[in-house]
Amino acid sequence: MRRPALILIALIGVFALVIDFWPRLRLPGLDSESGSRPIETKLGLDLQGGLKVEYRVVPSGGKTPTAADLAVVRDIMDKRVNSTGVAEPVVVTSGTDRIVVELPGVTDTSAVRALVGTTGRLDFVPIPTGTTVTQGQTLDLTGATTCPPSGSITKICILFSGDQLESASIGSDQRGNRAVNFRLRAGGSDLFGKWTAAHVNEQFAIVLDSNIISSPVIRQPITGGQVQISNSQTIGGIPQKEAKQLVDVLRFGALPFPVEELSSDTIAPTLGLEFFHKSVLAGGIAVLLVLIFMLLHYRLPGAVASVALIYYALVLFAIFRLIPVTLTLAGIAGFVLSVGMAVDANILIFERTKEELRLGKSLPQAIEAGFARAWNSILDSNVSSLITASILYFFGSSVIQGFALVLILGVLVSMFTAVTVTRTFLRIVVGQEWARKARLYGISESEFTYRPTGRGVRRGANTGV
Repeated sequence: MRRPALILIALIGVFALVIDFWPRLRLPGLDSESGSRPIETKLGLDLQGGLKVEYRVVPSGGKTPTAADLAVVRDIMDKRVNSTGVAEPVVVTSGTDRIVVELPGVTDTSAVRALVGTTGRLDFVPIPTGTTVTQGQTLDLTGATTCPPSGSITKICILFSGDQLESASIGSDQRGNRAVNFRLRAGGSDLFGKWTAAHVNEQFAIVLDSNIISSPVIRQPITGGQVQISNSQTIGGIPQKEAKQLVDVLRFGALPFPVEELSSDTIAPTLGLEFFHKSVLAGGIAVLLVLIFMLLHYRLPGAVASVALIYYALVLFAIFRLIPVTLTLAGIAGFVLSVGMAVDANILIFERTKEELRLGKSLPQAIEAGFARAWNSILDSNVSSLITASILYFFGSSVIQGFALVLILGVLVSMFTAVTVTRTFLRIVVGQEWARKARLYGISESEFTYRPTGRGVRRGANTGV
């Protein structure tokens, strides 16, 4: 069993080294646009810098938002933010009417604010004859009524709203310029088809949050529910950034309540980098002190455990990059705590091994017995930690969730390294002649007896070293 375990440990170790240090690696099949995603270390807002914005959900139409309404607003904001490609954004509710958005690594803060904070109410508004509007103009729709099904109009009215929108995408017009395509549901399609057939050569406005985003002239009846917004006045059509933002807002729905920005906090990347360096330094000091303690107190087994601990750190970091896990200050704290728990398992094993040596067992027998007798305690301790960390992950805030996820992964990997890696390395080491000395295990010569195994040795025969 020693050789297969050693091969498995070596393969996992090589794989971890490649993931950790090989530049520009990509993981295939997880990104619908490019077919792959880069394997990289993702840092949270507190380490990478970025934007933190707090919004208040404002009552509207005499209705106060409930907890369920707040959750709907949060979900829509989360979908919008994720569409921008921001790495691991955090969107959480706070109190009874607040939503906090954290965007690590954001550089274009104005674009993200416009996307996240806009209500996203879309209205299709016929323009009365004799009135002209232009793109970018504000159109007050307060008190506007529903347009009559036919006939001319003398004041601003709403033909239908964005609830009749089925899908939205970026496409091209007949000239090859960039355009935004909409597909309307059956009700909106019928209304729009009848209206455009009766009002050819009249202007029609598409209004988003009271801002006119397009004011085309109806050139022909538009039936079938397929609508296109284009801009012939701009070379190339609608700018890519503007088109994508519009499609994202419409695709992910309108907010049921308006929101207002209460505060924003931009963390500079240099400040986040300073936090990162201090965190890594603190973690490195903690790990170094643990290694020194293991070497001084447990000698040779401590050295083996230290090698296993380095192996543990490399494997865990590779898992962080593969999933990927966003590392925050709390996550680094969870990693350092998991290092201590990994060492705790080794301490239990080594103390039981010492007890077995003092009982007169041979070195290989004592090591096997130490692992076997300590396993139940290790399992119970780690399962308790996993239960606690799972509760924190599923019911805690975003910061607590990051800490809990790192701790869960750390505990699982530590069980593998403490029981499999350390055990395999120790089995190899104790088979060497130079390793059969009492001082290498932190016990006295009188407590240490090495009994070689084999049929040629009489039962009870001792060989002192």
